[in-house]
Amino acid sequence: MAEIIVPELAESITEGTISTWFKQVGDSVEKGENVLELETDKVNVEIVSEEAGVISELKAEEGDTVEVGQVIAVIGEGSGAPKADAAPAKEEAKAEEKTEEKSSASEAAADDSNDELVVATPSARKLAREKGIKISDINPSDPRGLVRSQDVENHGNAPAPKADAKAETKQAAPKADAAPEKPVRREKMSRRRQTIAKRLLDVSQNTAMLTTFNEIDMTNVMELRKRKKESFQDRNDGTRLGFMSFFTKAATAALRKYPAVNAEIDGTDFIYKEFFDVSIAVSTDEGLVVPVVRDTDRKTFAEIENDIASLAQKAKDKKLSLDDMAGGSFTITNGGVFGSLMSTPIINGTQAAILGMHTIQKRPVAVGDDIEIRPMMYVALSYDHRIIDGAESVGFLKTIKELIENPEDLLLEG
Repeated sequence: MAEIIVPELAESITEGTISTWFKQVGDSVEKGENVLELETDKVNVEIVSEEAGVISELKAEEGDTVEVGQVIAVIGEGSGAPKADAAPAKEEAKAEEKTEEKSSASEAAADDSNDELVVATPSARKLAREKGIKISDINPSDPRGLVRSQDVENHGNAPAPKADAKAETKQAAPKADAAPEKPVRREKMSRRRQTIAKRLLDVSQNTAMLTTFNEIDMTNVMELRKRKKESFQDRNDGTRLGFMSFFTKAATAALRKYPAVNAEIDGTDFIYKEFFDVSIAVSTDEGLVVPVVRDTDRKTFAEIENDIASLAQKAKDKKLSLDDMAGGSFTITNGGVFGSLMSTPIINGTQAAILGMHTIQKRPVAVGDDIEIRPMMYVALSYDHRIIDGAESVGFLKTIKELIENPEDLLLEG
């Protein structure tokens, strides 16, 4: 007999949520074969079996939160009928129902025709019968409609109104201005979204966060990019020259000049990071993720563009690893791709600051004694005032402005 346990995932990850079981009780499993997918606050991780055999017991269900080191399945000796994929919820429930019917035919007969149509686990049906609850009255939390035992436990937790109150409600005439009840849709937050919400709240409550702004004239960098984009693509196997590599290089140069922006607080100590690993915020269907471009001080524009494109694709395909997400020292987020004109981005984790880029908009600006229409971008630096003074934050943002407005200097920096 062997056990499948939740392995050590990363230093900051202590638990996860089982999103999918690839194997069920009775299924054969080979050594190194994927058994389940675990959703953590950063990425989804597939857990493999360390032994070959047959799944004899699952100690947790899909949707359960499990901790590192916890036993979640037991593998026995022998061979079973392998399954190519995890069964859909309905087939899974039907198989479990057959087993239950054999053990208790009389209990199965208690369900009425509506209950027969409900997809539910045997434990949920049994608990519902014990509590005298019709299984068809229970609202499942599973998006596939599968009723689990916890749904039965949660059913009817709200206190029922008193009989007198019911009578009074029936007798009371509705108010003339009372709005009719509107349809709503309740959806359980994913584990990742819950963690994102918690961490953003923690940052806002546990840092002295301020935001400073500046604006950048994008004329020169846009003209340089226009002149060089074809030759750049030809020299770099089709890699496109985007704005992110310019801002990443500019931020790296500014971090060198203002090391406090590349630091963090640990108790009563400042930790000044003498490396430049820049996190790039990427939007996905499940929320924002921040994979890291390593050693930006030693990479060319093309290498940075390639890294960003690769990480963005991995994020879209849900293939980011924990290593892709760990260890960033500074973050850049670009709300401009969604049309944001200005924002106050929230610091990423224990980092000291985050740079917010925004949409490029043509505006009249003073150029010498003349008024010209120029492509302008507002930029924002949110920073932890416990580490970074106001003069440093303003100087940092001013350095980025100067480098982007004079991209030849930036090329020399790179």
